[in-house]
Amino acid sequence: MSTSRVSNFDTYSSPTNGFRQNSQPSNLSKQQNRTKKIAIKFKERPKLPADYQEVTWQRLKDAVEAIHTQRSVSASLEELYQSVDDLCTHNLSAELYRRLKTLCESYILTCLDQFSRGSIDTEQFLKLMNNTWQSHCNQMMLIGRIFNVLDRSYVLQSSHLVSIWDMGLELFRLHILTPSNIEKRLLDGLLLLIARERKQEMVDRSLLKNLLRMLSNLQIYGRVFEKHFLSTTDEHYRLEGQKLSTELEVPQYLAHVHQRVIEEQGRLHHYLDMTTKNELLQIVESNLIEKHVKVILSRGFHNLMRDNRHHDLTLMYSLFEKVKDAKSELAAAFASYVKTAGAELVNNPTADPEKDKNLVQSLLDFKDSIDFIVVEDFHKDETFANKRKDAFEEFINRRQSKPAELIAKYVDVKLRAGNKELSEDELERTLDKIMVLFRFIYGKDVFEAFYKKDLAKRLLLGKSASVDAEKSMLSKLKQECGAGFTSKLEGMFKDIDISKDIMVSFKQHMEAREAPGGLDMTVNVLMLSYWPTYTGMPVNLLPEMEQCQEIFNKFYLSKHSGRKLQWQPSLGHCVVKANFPKGKRELQVSLFQTLVLAQFNTSDRHSYEALKQATGIDDVELKRTLQSLACGKARVLHKVPKGKEVDDSDSFVFADDFKHKLFKIKINQVQMKETQEEQESTTERVFTDRVCQVDAAIVRIMKMRKTLSHTQLIRELFEQLKFPVQAQDLKKRIESLIERDYMERDNDNTNIYIYKA
Repeated sequence: MSTSRVSNFDTYSSPTNGFRQNSQPSNLSKQQNRTKKIAIKFKERPKLPADYQEVTWQRLKDAVEAIHTQRSVSASLEELYQSVDDLCTHNLSAELYRRLKTLCESYILTCLDQFSRGSIDTEQFLKLMNNTWQSHCNQMMLIGRIFNVLDRSYVLQSSHLVSIWDMGLELFRLHILTPSNIEKRLLDGLLLLIARERKQEMVDRSLLKNLLRMLSNLQIYGRVFEKHFLSTTDEHYRLEGQKLSTELEVPQYLAHVHQRVIEEQGRLHHYLDMTTKNELLQIVESNLIEKHVKVILSRGFHNLMRDNRHHDLTLMYSLFEKVKDAKSELAAAFASYVKTAGAELVNNPTADPEKDKNLVQSLLDFKDSIDFIVVEDFHKDETFANKRKDAFEEFINRRQSKPAELIAKYVDVKLRAGNKELSEDELERTLDKIMVLFRFIYGKDVFEAFYKKDLAKRLLLGKSASVDAEKSMLSKLKQECGAGFTSKLEGMFKDIDISKDIMVSFKQHMEAREAPGGLDMTVNVLMLSYWPTYTGMPVNLLPEMEQCQEIFNKFYLSKHSGRKLQWQPSLGHCVVKANFPKGKRELQVSLFQTLVLAQFNTSDRHSYEALKQATGIDDVELKRTLQSLACGKARVLHKVPKGKEVDDSDSFVFADDFKHKLFKIKINQVQMKETQEEQESTTERVFTDRVCQVDAAIVRIMKMRKTLSHTQLIRELFEQLKFPVQAQDLKKRIESLIERDYMERDNDNTNIYIYKA
């Protein structure tokens, strides 16, 4: 027992519950409740012999010295542990701690001399330091086990003392590493090994790891090593970046930087303290990337983009995104490339028709390549996606109307019948891609005008590849631009459907009478407001055709009074039965072709002038028609003299030698290339519509604002108008509205406009 005095404890027991208070028990009760008195006595602590402390300390001292000198300890660990326990029990802990510290300090001082010898080289010095440290750690662990009781019963209760392990660290730090010459030599040795490793030399990484862990355990890693290491690292990569950024090609330089980052991360993993990670990687990235961003981009980025070097672009992005402002520089370079490369595709200073013909496909291919880079190489980074959108909008609208026109014509080609290069799914994907380009163009009204013109031809001439594909495209346009944009286009489809119903009724009407000449006529009735404007072209129809036309006029007007029918023979087509000497055939031809072929029922040879007189077709259309019949693949006529072009002096002869493997033969009309005048006419109609929109926007703004400056009005017009327009054109419309008394200038300030109610 640890108590120092002897005490007597009296214990009272009673058969009753607790003590009885304030009562006078009877004599019998007193006798029955007589208690027994029990005395518990403690022995006095045995006194230690006079020399016990010294003898015990000597035993412990011998054990510690044996540990230091790596000799076997004569006493067992249990005996030594008990000795420490006895000394602590008799209040000798303070003296024991002091003597142990003095003993350990004496031994550490004896180790100091071995580091003062200048004969050992750097690597030997580092190995000696590592061995000394490892031995010291092992010794202090064993000593700590012997003196564990001292740690628990005394040191932990004394705030001014450190544990035996920490005491060993303090002594090692104070006597081994504090001397400046040893500390400097250790630092120089560590930096030397790391420098060698950066030169691809083999070094002992375990040695570096142990020594740097030693500095961390001694809590001097930052002061002794880290700041010097980071300083030398900064200088090393500063010089390397200056040299290699101009010497190596960009792909090789990026690979080198990537390798350097991996190497430094490997050092962090193997021997550097993780507290160094952020500053170390920042130094590498700053010196090898951040300081050379503009040089890297100017020397190779456009080439990487042009050549689709996806691995190098991915590597560049992964390196640049870690560096401040580098990613924004990369995004700017990306946008610059897209604008430059895109402008080369769109611009056509020589007006090369072949280049314009392939423009949309080139844009789609270019868009696919840029999309792949954004998604795969730049990891769907939103910054680059926005740059891509802005860049496409800029370069594709450098030619104000042409891209919109060409996109509409490209859609026409894809939706035409006979286009077998795409399956339904592929066609749908192509239309989706085209819609992406469509979003970029500002002149959507130009697209609408040309698309409407081509759609009309496809619907009326039966050249549409698929009604489902047509309606799918219409749905995409409606979703993108709203119902107002597609209302007329939807009206065209509606007219076609209504015409089918009309023809059902007309055929029922014709069942009661005989059709003139046995003709079977189908008519499309179109609303003028939905369809493009067609110039009337009177021709000399066959008598049977004129009779059928008159019958339909009476039939339709009897059901729809007050309407007027205007026939368009240029849009008609027929199926003609032809008797050739080598067999009968069915020819699918246009109405103009039919009128020409009908003339050969009376004679096998006709001159150009005779055909012109008989059919009433104008020169341009007649030459195209004759060229398709006499100069195409299926030549049902022979031209005299032979040649590809039709002249006024030519004659045409029925081809009695005509033969063909098919019974039904489609003879396509020679497609006349759209003339410059026709293109300008379509564009002019668009601009006319735009004038009305501009006037309406000006009046709408002025009616709401009442008074507005010229600058403010122009700014609001630019925000509201959805097509490209010049400030000069807006000024002309403002002047026109002033002349028409919709608005006026302020008398005191001509730059202010006032709305006139």
